[in-house]
Amino acid sequence: MDGNAITDSVIRVRGLMTAFGTQVVHDGLDLDVRRGEILGVVGGSGTGKSVLLKAITGLVHPVAGTIEIDGVDQSDADSGAAMRSKRDWGVLFQDGALFTSLTVGQNIQVPMREHFHLSQNLMDDLALSKIAMVGLPLDAASKFPSDLSGGMRKRAALARSLALDPHILFLDEPTAGLDPIGAHAFDQLIAELKDSLDLTVFLVTHDLDTLVGVCDRIAVLGNKRILINAPLEDVARFDHPWVQDYFNGPRGRAAGSARA
Repeated sequence: MDGNAITDSVIRVRGLMTAFGTQVVHDGLDLDVRRGEILGVVGGSGTGKSVLLKAITGLVHPVAGTIEIDGVDQSDADSGAAMRSKRDWGVLFQDGALFTSLTVGQNIQVPMREHFHLSQNLMDDLALSKIAMVGLPLDAASKFPSDLSGGMRKRAALARSLALDPHILFLDEPTAGLDPIGAHAFDQLIAELKDSLDLTVFLVTHDLDTLVGVCDRIAVLGNKRILINAPLEDVARFDHPWVQDYFNGPRGRAAGSARA
């Protein structure tokens, strides 16, 4: 990756304010996500990590501020431009959000049906390619989400998020509910897909192992804003009570080991 690509912001948030009634979640929040990086977003309970993801992806409407993705101001984009922009994104929600009445293959085909007019044979082939890409057996295509383990459902949901060959991947607590071995395997899968598909990954997590293992930078939410957005080593030295407790407290041994 050249020097320009390293500093290129594919997502640029300025002055973001989100609120639900009188409850202000973000106020004056600025954030840059660089092209080709995995950015981990972390913060205490109630700091609005998932709300930030939803605001960037258009599922929550900000009260104020601007959100640019690939240089397109999402608030000014007409419906056609917004639809084209969203084809470049994939989203994996915390619970997977798979349609329980559809097979895995049919779930993966939902975005294809929404955005394109493709033959059924082509969609079947594409779904199988995505299933293989995330490390599931091909016979998972004909199974329903209830037939799968938690880890397999996560991978199926990831396959659906990759259905349109996105450039940007939004992940909301992707390892939540997985055992340590499954979580590590999922982290490694994300890192491999990022490299092989040239993805930019916006990853909301509370998992220190994920932050240490795969994230290029970490953005810490607090006081309704981004407190720091930097590599792990810099974040762990940041002088803020929550940051110090999180990264250098009893549960922060993994971060300390990585720095060492």
